[in-house]
Amino acid sequence: MKTFTLPGTDLVVPNVVLGLMRIQDKSDEEVRTLVSTARNAGITFLDHADVYGTGMHGCERRFAEALRLTSSEREQFVIQSKAGIVKDGPYFDFSYEHIVESVNGSLVALGTDYLDILLLHRPDALVEPEEVARAFDELSAAGKVRAFGVSNQTPRQLDLLRRYVMQPIVANQLQLSITHAPIIAQGVAANMQGLDQSIVRDDGILDYCRLHDITIQAWSPFQAGFFDGPFLGSARYPELNAVIDRLSEKYGVPGEAIAVAWITRHPARMQVVLGTTTPERVVAAAQGSDIPITRAEWYELFRAAGYTVP
Repeated sequence: MKTFTLPGTDLVVPNVVLGLMRIQDKSDEEVRTLVSTARNAGITFLDHADVYGTGMHGCERRFAEALRLTSSEREQFVIQSKAGIVKDGPYFDFSYEHIVESVNGSLVALGTDYLDILLLHRPDALVEPEEVARAFDELSAAGKVRAFGVSNQTPRQLDLLRRYVMQPIVANQLQLSITHAPIIAQGVAANMQGLDQSIVRDDGILDYCRLHDITIQAWSPFQAGFFDGPFLGSARYPELNAVIDRLSEKYGVPGEAIAVAWITRHPARMQVVLGTTTPERVVAAAQGSDIPITRAEWYELFRAAGYTVP
């Protein structure tokens, strides 16, 4: 498993992350098996959110009930959670009160004294960055959160936040897969009139994050689009799957590993967030952590997914 020091922190992290948004209905043994399988594969970074599961903090509580980590065991994991989504509505709330309340709830649910990383979960149109800064300052000073980040935010949203927040923004969690790659594809087709791919919809978030040492965490790495099913093995993507199958055979790994390798090959040093609860798929995906696919293979996958390479 390839690791690196997360910029803005002293955390040494793997480039593949285990997401735990779907463990609410899993038994203790199933949760333990999932986490131990990931750990054995080198995945020691766990991703939570306060809204995952039944009610608030459902999956966080399920995780803690199943694992019952000792303090020494807790230190062997990097635990990240997210705050800001209110299920009733739904709507977003980045107020000081909501952020602090959410973190306190996550700490209780997880049975830990601190989060390694807290992300603001999607943008809040009514954000008052001074409120966010006050919450971050308090949580940092109390030792409840060690580092801070965001999810699905644009460069200008980040600029606004960074004007007030004293702590570095260390991560931005964005949707990315071979077939859902606008953050990459728009730059490849820059200045091509009449091509939808060339339209910049996010103000260049990929390059912005690289320029400011913000690690991109790629969620839904196997989804074709926005939760509309996986592209692996899908009849919707015959050309892409043919390339994946050929590369799987060449490198001696499953298709999931090739999908992960396409992301980790990018020099932005992204992390891939897995959403599966199937231990075998975790093992398969983990094998893509450091597969050295070539430039030609990377672009071949990109073209086979339907993107234009001028």
